Formats: sequence, C-alpha cells, structure tokens
Amino acid sequence: MNFDIKTEQISDDAYVISLAGEVDLYTAPEFKQQLLEVIGQGGKNVIVDFTSTTFIDSTTLGVLVGGVKRLRTNDGQLSLVCSDRNITKIFEITGLDRVFSIYASRDEAVSNLGISQTSS
Repeated sequence: MNFDIKTEQISDDAYVISLAGEVDLYTAPEFKQQLLEVIGQGGKNVIVDFTSTTFIDSTTLGVLVGGVKRLRTNDGQLSLVCSDRNITKIFEITGLDRVFSIYASRDEAVSNLGISQTSS
C-alpha cells in the first residue's frame, strides 16, 4: 500500500499537509492524527495538498469534515489543493466543494491565505 504524509509549517499558524498515494480506510487514521496534531499546535490555516494523491474514500471525507468543524470553532479554515479531476469530482458530487476552498495549485492556496511562505 503506497501512502505518504508530510507536514510543513509555513507560518506561525499555517500548515500544509501533503498526502501521497491512497487515502482510505486504512491510511485515513494517520491523516486524522496528523491533522489533529497540527490543530493542537495552534494551526488555524491548514492546507491539505492532494496533488500526489491517487484515491480518497468516504473515510477521508469524514476526516476533512471533522477537521473543518474543529478549525471553524477557532476561526480557522481548511483549504484543499487538488488538480485531479476524479478527486475534485468527489467533492462536487457530495456537495463538499461548497464547504472547502479547493485550489488547483499549492501556490494558489498559500497566496489566498495572505501569508508569505517561509519555505517551499
């Protein structure tokens, strides 16, 4: 099973979580743990980068919805980076494209936060 997760702090309260491979029932718990850890460390603006992701399932959507709820109570936001049409279609079909800001590139998502990136 190919899955990789990388977290990067790009400002005091902004993080990018990059996921690669398949994010499903088996790998979503690791993603959830990482997301909760970032929020626990004071992350208010979290970008989840699906650029290298090949598959997501309903478990992944559940983790994202839980994350956005938790962030909103702290005036935070969860943004997504996704250029894969098959994955963006999942968000459209479920109506979650209205819950999350979805960007085609990481740079676009970061610039929308209005912060300057400390590293790339």
